[in-house]
Amino acid sequence: MTLAEYSHAPQAGGAQDRGTPAVIQGGMGVGVSGWQLARAVAQTGQLGVVSGTALDATLARRLQLGDPGGDLRRALAHFPDRAAAERIVARYFVAGGVDPIRPFRPVPRLGLRPSQARTELIAAANFAEVFLAREGHGGVVGINYLEKIQMGTPAAIYGAMLAGVDYVLMGAGIPAHIPALLRALAAHEATELPVSVDGGAAGQHRVSLDPASLTNSQPPPVTRPRFLAIVSSAVLAGYLCRSDATRPDGFVLETPVAGGHSAPPRGRLRLDEAGEPVYGPRDAIDSHQIAGHGLPFWLAGGYSTPEQVRAARSAGAAGVQAGTPFALCRESGIDPRLKNRLLHQAAAGTLTVRNSAHASPARFPFKTAELPGTLTDPDIYAARPRLCDLGYLRVPYLRPDSGVGYRCPAESETEYTRKGGSEQDTHGRRCLCNALLATIGLGQRRADGRTEPPLVTLGQDLRCLSGLLHRYGGDYSAADVISYLLDG
Repeated sequence: MTLAEYSHAPQAGGAQDRGTPAVIQGGMGVGVSGWQLARAVAQTGQLGVVSGTALDATLARRLQLGDPGGDLRRALAHFPDRAAAERIVARYFVAGGVDPIRPFRPVPRLGLRPSQARTELIAAANFAEVFLAREGHGGVVGINYLEKIQMGTPAAIYGAMLAGVDYVLMGAGIPAHIPALLRALAAHEATELPVSVDGGAAGQHRVSLDPASLTNSQPPPVTRPRFLAIVSSAVLAGYLCRSDATRPDGFVLETPVAGGHSAPPRGRLRLDEAGEPVYGPRDAIDSHQIAGHGLPFWLAGGYSTPEQVRAARSAGAAGVQAGTPFALCRESGIDPRLKNRLLHQAAAGTLTVRNSAHASPARFPFKTAELPGTLTDPDIYAARPRLCDLGYLRVPYLRPDSGVGYRCPAESETEYTRKGGSEQDTHGRRCLCNALLATIGLGQRRADGRTEPPLVTLGQDLRCLSGLLHRYGGDYSAADVISYLLDG
């Protein structure tokens, strides 16, 4: 079936109800919060969220697996730049799927130097994910990004906007430039986003996007999505509210027990006996101070039971953002074999989630579920050769010749130190890019026969899982999670 034939399929339904949701389903990457999960949540009337992390790689690899059901090609058939969509399908689609022992074809890595192929792939991948999440219903859909991954952000957000995304959420940094970026892209204006470069002056380096390069003709109408900043302190919220240029439309207030990346403790970093960061009173979020800005806010990180939802709303929150209960539901993108192992551990009360101060190359604390056969296993970690071939978390740095290079503390220690990095920064770092793709069944196959090992991230408050398993059993759905959270 050609893209032209797919383009006659029904298009995504527009959101009819843009009211304030009581539940935001967390945007868990890579691909855990895929379009299937976000659509299932949106159909209940709550905010379904897709993860915007590494969507170019997930699109390319799923096309190489043959795109079972044709969903991605159906979505790409509606991408405004039909020629770009055709190029992407021609480059990556493999009818029937690539040989199981053959490595996936790589995608262009993020960088400051312009690349039309990279821009097209990022925009089209974000478009397809949102298109599919919004298809066939009138609910609201959002997309979640990491501020730390800056170089692909303009193309990613514009692609999501072309598909009609209702909300953009962003954490893991200070997203001060996103409100202005959204306004410019809603007007189809060429825009720039500053990129942090180690050793470079603030604002010296930028990535740019001209929306005309992705539409080829009269651009379709788009609406500026609402922007929710994910923050962990009232100080940061106040900073973002200092002017209309940086002011978001609301906040997600995230505590340190939330899954994935979290903010480090304020002040000097201290570790407990298990090697986890120690948080104290300075890290508590003053929700009353947040409420003073007059914006809606949602509480996240340990707000995944009916009692906690009621407590959050009684405290003035619009609702909660929850990730962990959705991560293990039927529609989650986690490989079913991994998911079943995690659910069995949760049912037995043996599931443990650590907050590692050193696992992530992004240098934020990162939660890892302790599971044999994954990168939390010391033997698996030690046996994996260190390399960085995806590069989403690599950092631009200023070279002695004033050019810009890229380095990642999860790459080879020799390579990292050759590029001016500190050898100490490499200790304990996990390659999250490859591991998280493996977690959703898209791990790279290596020439020596190895497949990349996975790594699972969950929140540290697991009380919700016992309640869900007791009520619905081990194959509970996203709709079951919503019913559970809003019980009473």
